[in-house]
Amino acid sequence: MKEKVVLAYSGGLDTTAIIPWLKENYDYEVICCCIDVGQESELDGLEERAKLSGAEKLYILDVVDEFVDEYIIPTVQANAVYENKYLLGTSFARPVIAKKLVEIAKKEGAVAICHGATGKGNDQVRFELSIKALAPEIKIIAPWRCKETWKMNSREDEIEYCKQHGIDLPFSADSSYSRDRNLWHISHEGLELELPSNEPNYDHLLVLGVSPEKAPDEGEYVTMTFEAGVPTSVNGKKMKASDIIRELNKLGGKHGIGIIDIVENRVVGMKSRGVYETPGGTILMEAHTQLEELILDRDTLAYKKLVATKFADLVYEGKWFTPLREALQAFVVSTQKNVTGEVKFKLYKGNIIKAGTTSPYSLYNESLASFTTGELYDHHDAEGFINLFGLSMKVRAMMEENNK
Repeated sequence: MKEKVVLAYSGGLDTTAIIPWLKENYDYEVICCCIDVGQESELDGLEERAKLSGAEKLYILDVVDEFVDEYIIPTVQANAVYENKYLLGTSFARPVIAKKLVEIAKKEGAVAICHGATGKGNDQVRFELSIKALAPEIKIIAPWRCKETWKMNSREDEIEYCKQHGIDLPFSADSSYSRDRNLWHISHEGLELELPSNEPNYDHLLVLGVSPEKAPDEGEYVTMTFEAGVPTSVNGKKMKASDIIRELNKLGGKHGIGIIDIVENRVVGMKSRGVYETPGGTILMEAHTQLEELILDRDTLAYKKLVATKFADLVYEGKWFTPLREALQAFVVSTQKNVTGEVKFKLYKGNIIKAGTTSPYSLYNESLASFTTGELYDHHDAEGFINLFGLSMKVRAMMEENNK
């Protein structure tokens, strides 16, 4: 019997060309595995395409709810954002995909896992670190790094290679954006975006929504509820978290929410420019942040910001399956027990405008915050506090005065 390899399969040109390449160069039996994290129409016709390309078998695994509940929600609770902009849409999808590839590889008795990530990108790091953490015994094959056997450097090369191996599928050699899509977001790279001096062609580029300029002239109010940091409803309708994201994607896309243009620092050392659409995710992150600022005490909120930065770095770098990420998540979970309440906001031309936040665990005390004197606060107490709080500054100033 031939040895087996599990291929992370999308049905695109790259992974289609990899099927005959694996058979030709390794004589493996190829098991294709497509992990559904919310790609929607991109999954159409995959089974026929995989078999036409020479695969022995195709798995299509729907892991959308697992992706949302075990990867997206913990990241939202952490308020983790990479380099102040990127909401980690591709980053946290990779570990769940890698986990499922490993599960299928073990089920099939495969000796290797193959992915189509290039040698310039972050995804090779994310896939391979996750596979190493979960199944260190499994061999990893990255065709784009196999310079002796992978001779294809363009779409035209790949199309010709497929045709030479009896695979004549309707792939186009036309240039287009390089995109990655899941339930949380869609990313865009390539074409005019390769030069940071170019303005994005949003009319050509956007998939999930419209630009703020083309959003409705009337704003729209949205109400969300959370229980222990987990979203539970939108506009009074209770839904599971994945359906909440779907609903927020529609609302956010309609109003031009969550479009970012970023030059980010990749793990492999280079800068890259891309545009991300994350309409629902942007709303969800902002609503969660608004609720937390009402509930968390000052020290916890300040320390949680440090945790958020490190959490985002770990996710971006492909270090999901690490003790540190687990420890940071345990801290985050402990901060969420009282993050329960209702958040109301208005969506208007790319903006999320606060419209009121309530929680039974709010630390906002009207008696303390009001300009009128309340029984919990005596204005006269501030004098002694300021004297002590500023004592070191006063002593230093006195020393400098004496040494003039």
